[in-house]
Amino acid sequence: MRHRLRVIQLKQWRRGPTIYRELRALGAPSAVAHQVAANSRRWWRNSGQLLNRVLTLAYFDRLGVPRLS
Repeated sequence: MRHRLRVIQLKQWRRGPTIYRELRALGAPSAVAHQVAANSRRWWRNSGQLLNRVLTLAYFDRLGVPRLS
C-alpha cells in the first residue's frame, strides 16, 4: 500500500528538479535524490528500494495516513 502512495507522491512532484528539491528537503542523500530525479518518469521503479529510506512510515504518519496492518 505504501509503495502505491510513494508512486502517487512522485507523480505529484512530476519533474526531475522538483523531485530532487523535495527529496533533499525531506533529508534524502544527494546521490539518492539525484538517482530518483534522473529517472523521473519511472515512478513505480523509483518508489521501491530508493524511497523506502526517505518516504518512511513516519512520513506517512505525519501526513495522517492510517495504518492498515
